[in-house]
Amino acid sequence: MQRLIYLLRHGEINKAVPRRFLGRTDLELNANGIRQALALGGQLQHIIPFARIIASPLKRALQTATLISGRSIEAIEVIDALSEIDLGAWEGRTVAEIEHNFPGAFEERGQDLEHYRPQGGESFGDLAARVCPALLGLAAQNCGPLLIVAHAGVNRVLLSRILHRPLQRLLEIPQDYGAVNILRVKAQGIEVLAINALGPIPSPHSFITAAQGKTA
Repeated sequence: MQRLIYLLRHGEINKAVPRRFLGRTDLELNANGIRQALALGGQLQHIIPFARIIASPLKRALQTATLISGRSIEAIEVIDALSEIDLGAWEGRTVAEIEHNFPGAFEERGQDLEHYRPQGGESFGDLAARVCPALLGLAAQNCGPLLIVAHAGVNRVLLSRILHRPLQRLLEIPQDYGAVNILRVKAQGIEVLAINALGPIPSPHSFITAAQGKTA
């Protein structure tokens, strides 16, 4: 049996205008986000039931996981380490507010995404140190399809580490609302099979066929 991990970003939430930094603010899905999660559930029927269904403790991730799986919220495994990045004093603020209240900080963060910490918050390096061990622990225990619903920052950090990409470039990795990333657990480590899949989700059989073709 292939040891696949379906790593998702939660469905859509209401976005403020102008855009505000959003990390730990606990928002629910909007109407389109609910539709996205239900549609994903339909696409993943060829995989469900998953061996385990895991989510960040934030409402938008938990709600997505329940809608996809059809399971109750009590049946979802919550892992606190999968929470979105802690933005500290930047949480809920616009870029203009950050530039006014913390002069130079926005540019400084952009120059060093891996190490810069907003006041009272985390850097992306801190986030990696939190989420990567959680994924590796799950991969070590996984014996079948695993569904994980997390966040854009969390997923980008995980994909960056698996692909050996510098965290400074993590924002180049697309993570739309409802995006599906597919990972395969191998003896040598974790392999990325798909990033930000938004259309029809490939079946596990397609990955088996591709692997056989490489070795034929």
